[in-house]
Amino acid sequence: MLSLPSYYVSPEEYLTIERNAEFKSEYVDGVIYAMAGGSERHNLIAANIIIALGVQLRDRPCRVYPSDLKVRVPNSNRFFYPDVSVICGETQFADEERDVILNPILVVEVLSESTEAFDRGKKFSSYQQIASLQEYLLVAQDEFVVEHYLRQEDGWLYTKASGSDADLALPALNCHIALSDIYNKVE
Repeated sequence: MLSLPSYYVSPEEYLTIERNAEFKSEYVDGVIYAMAGGSERHNLIAANIIIALGVQLRDRPCRVYPSDLKVRVPNSNRFFYPDVSVICGETQFADEERDVILNPILVVEVLSESTEAFDRGKKFSSYQQIASLQEYLLVAQDEFVVEHYLRQEDGWLYTKASGSDADLALPALNCHIALSDIYNKVE
């Protein structure tokens, strides 16, 4: 991720800049970070997850969102664009623009070399501050591997699903996804 201005930008300034920008950027503690475009693999994986979840959640009060909505971390100056997010119940927006969500139950990040350390570290640490968030997925692009974090009373339970015949349970959503569906047509 590439840092843009070298001076502090307020959250309000960030939103003004972002809403008028041609390219997406994330915001962490006063610094704007330009986002790189996703590869074909990255986009196929995210689309496959959206399709799989969308089918299973179709008749429930849940919405599956692609990466065009920002998530704001409460009580912080952080805005992120997860690759996939799910909200069950009423979507809470930060303001009348309806482009910043506050209450995801699931967030998915498709890993890339340039963002993997950030997605595992500061971003996950930030997401943990979202009270509604129950599950966090880190999805590899180059192998059939999905890392799953499930919120528990005393922390986060880590599991890893791997292999083309593996199945990933998502207890907070009461559904599952086969890894073969996540990686369908990914070469």
